[in-house]
Amino acid sequence: MSEIEFSAVPRVTVLQHSSDVPVDRFRGLLGDLRVVRLFDGDPVPTLDECGDGLVVLGGQMNAYADDAAPWLPAVRSLLADAVAADLPTLAVCLGAQMLAVAGGGTVAVGAPPGREAGVLPVYWRAEALEDPVLAPLARAAGAETAEDLDGRGVATSFVQMHADAVIEPPEGAQWLAWSEMYPYQAFRWGSALGVQFHPEAGPTTAVRWALGYTEVETAAVHACAVEHDDELRRSGELLAGAFLDHVRAAVAARRQREEAAVVATGPDEQEVDGSAELPESVEAPAA
Repeated sequence: MSEIEFSAVPRVTVLQHSSDVPVDRFRGLLGDLRVVRLFDGDPVPTLDECGDGLVVLGGQMNAYADDAAPWLPAVRSLLADAVAADLPTLAVCLGAQMLAVAGGGTVAVGAPPGREAGVLPVYWRAEALEDPVLAPLARAAGAETAEDLDGRGVATSFVQMHADAVIEPPEGAQWLAWSEMYPYQAFRWGSALGVQFHPEAGPTTAVRWALGYTEVETAAVHACAVEHDDELRRSGELLAGAFLDHVRAAVAARRQREEAAVVATGPDEQEVDGSAELPESVEAPAA
C-alpha cells in the first residue's frame, strides 16, 4: 500500500488583491478554499503552499502597479511557477492580465476602446470546445462543433468591469473567447486559464463596482445584472464546477504518477549482517 495521502476535497488557494473584489459567488464552489488577502498584508504563498489549485482574482490596480501593490511581482512569479509545475490555475480580470505579463505578453493600461462595463456577451472560439474549463460553457450556449462557433451566434453573458486589457497573450497561448470591445476575453497558457470577465460576480458586486466610475451608468448596470441574474449564477457555477473537476483530474493524475513511482522503487533493501546478535526472543538454529 502507498503511504501517499491526498485530501478528499481539493485544496484551492485564492489570491485577493482588493477588499472590494471578493470571491463572491465562488465561495462554496471551489472545494477547500483558502483566501489570501494580499491587500491586508497576507504574504504571497509559495507554490508548495497553494495546494491543488490556484485562483487569482481581479483588483483596482493595474498589472504593472508594483509601487501601489508591492506584492504584484511575487504574484507574477507565482503564476509563471504554477504553469511550469502544471498546477491548475484560474486568473480573473487583473489576474488574467498578470498571467499574460507573467508569460511575456502585454497589457494596455487604459486601453483606447474605454471601459467595458455591465453584463455583456462573451463569444466562444472553436478552441473553447477543447478547453477543460470552458467547454461546458460553450456547449451550454449551444455549440457542439467548431462550425457552430462561426460568427457571433454562440455567447455567454458575464459581468465586465475593466479599462485595462490584454493586447498580447503569452507566446503559444490558446485564444478561447472574445467580446465586441476586447479580443482576449479568455486564453489558456498551459495549466492556467485567464478570463477577462467576472464569472464570480453577482448583481450586488457589479453595482458596487459601477458606483466607483463616473463614466458608468450604475442604474443600467443594476437593471441588466438583475435581468440576467439567473444566467450569471448558472454560468458562474458551471465554470467553477468545471475548474474544480479540472483540479480533481490533476490530483488524480498526480496520485497515479506518485503511486507508480512508489511501486517502481519498492521497499528499501536492508542489509543482513550475519554477525549481528539475534533478538532474545528468537533462538539460534541448531548447528
